[in-house]
Order: sequence, then C-alpha cells, then structure tokens
Amino acid sequence: MGKTCFEGYECNRFLYYKLIIEKQYYFSELGSMKEGQPITIALAEDNAVNVNTFLQKIGQLTNYSLLFIARNGNDCLEQLKGLPVNKLPAIIFMDIEMPGMNGIQTITLAKSLYPQIHFIVLTVFDDDEKIFDAIRAGASGYLLKHESAHVLQDAIINVLEFGGAPMSPAIARKTLQLLGKAQRTVSVPETLSSSLPEEITEREKQILQYMVNGWDAKRIAATLNLSVLTVRKHVANIYDKLHINSRAQAISLAHQQKWFGG
Repeated sequence: MGKTCFEGYECNRFLYYKLIIEKQYYFSELGSMKEGQPITIALAEDNAVNVNTFLQKIGQLTNYSLLFIARNGNDCLEQLKGLPVNKLPAIIFMDIEMPGMNGIQTITLAKSLYPQIHFIVLTVFDDDEKIFDAIRAGASGYLLKHESAHVLQDAIINVLEFGGAPMSPAIARKTLQLLGKAQRTVSVPETLSSSLPEEITEREKQILQYMVNGWDAKRIAATLNLSVLTVRKHVANIYDKLHINSRAQAISLAHQQKWFGG
C-alpha cells in the first residue's frame, strides 16, 4: 500500500508551502478590501489660507475622507470626544502654533485618550525644540507645509502600512543632528513628564492632584475649605478642559502624562 498524502517529508513540505500561499492570498485579499474603503483623516489648523491649501492638495488624491477640520487643539479634542472607535480618523494632520491648546499639547493628550490615531505634524517650524517636543508627544511624522499632495499621500501610506515616521528632508537632517547631539551629551536630564494644559487653573490643578491621590469630593472640600458643590464644579471644569468624561479617565491621564510625578 502506497504512502498517503500526509506521510513523509515531501508531503509535509507541500503542506508548508500550501499554508504560506494561503496566507499570502488572505493578506492580498485583505489589502484589496481595504483599498476600496476611504482612509479617514482630519486636520487641526487655525489659518484659513492653510486650510484651503490643504483641501486643494487632498482634493488631488483619491480614496481619502476628511472627517473634520478643527480650529485648535481644544476643538480637535471636542470633535473626537464621543466618536465610536470605528469612526475615529486614522490620521490627524496637526499644526503646532494654534490659539488655546497648541498642537504639541493636543497630540500629548490625544495619544493618551486615542492611542490608535496617528498624528502627522504639518507646520512651518523646523527648529530643534519643536521637532523634539512633537516626537516626544507621540507624533508619527513631521512635514513642512509646502510639501506636495503626493508627499502627503506617501506619508499616510508610510505611517499606516509600514509603521514609518515620514519627515520632510530638512526635518530628517535636523533630527539626525539632534540625535547626534544627544549622544555626545554626557548627562541629559530625563524630563518625560508633560505640563498640564494652560487652561487648567492652579485651583483645578490642586483638586486634580487630590483626585489622583484617591480623595473624594467631600475630603477635598474639607481640606481646601470649600463647599462640596464648588469642588464638583471645579471637577466638571477639569473634565471639560481635558475633554474627558470621568474621574477614571482623569486619573489615568495624569498618570500617563506624569503630571504629578511617579
């Protein structure tokens, strides 16, 4: 009686290659399915001329859907708030200098609340400090605003399909120089914590720190000689300014951003 298909080295090798081919076919089909679905993007930019320029560039491309345009960081976080996970934009192009909450502060908060969103900085600034701050905040890429529509498209593909970090050539050179300087520095202070948004008042900061320590409104009120109602109003203001909905989110955000150390 001859060997069956599942006996011997040749059959095992056949099954191995069959499995590889099936996997390649599966991922090819998955890619084809995704090609038919528009990639959802958003823009945070306060300058009307820059907004129109961006819209013209995106209009030259196919298979992209613009979910929203935000006037600043607060507006961006407000528009994200409450969206189902499957409705969040895949990428947000973010300006740096905006009134209220700037782009770097926005990326810092948004990456903690929506880690699945990628942020590509789109700005006129190419100084070392802003590049470093944007990368540290969690930006996936850093492009100058004069880049063409095709550069924007390549950046999107680079981030979503290859997990890359697209940068304008001038920015890439600066980044390499920045890394070189860091390596030559004997002692570099490790400042991984980020500052609270400027909108948070000293009183709100104080109350948030007590919340992080596990205190309830009654205990905070007694310590600060305030009414419980006043404390709750401050807490509501904190939620509103951080674009969150709960105490748990506030505590989680404070720990992630190391606002109070630890």
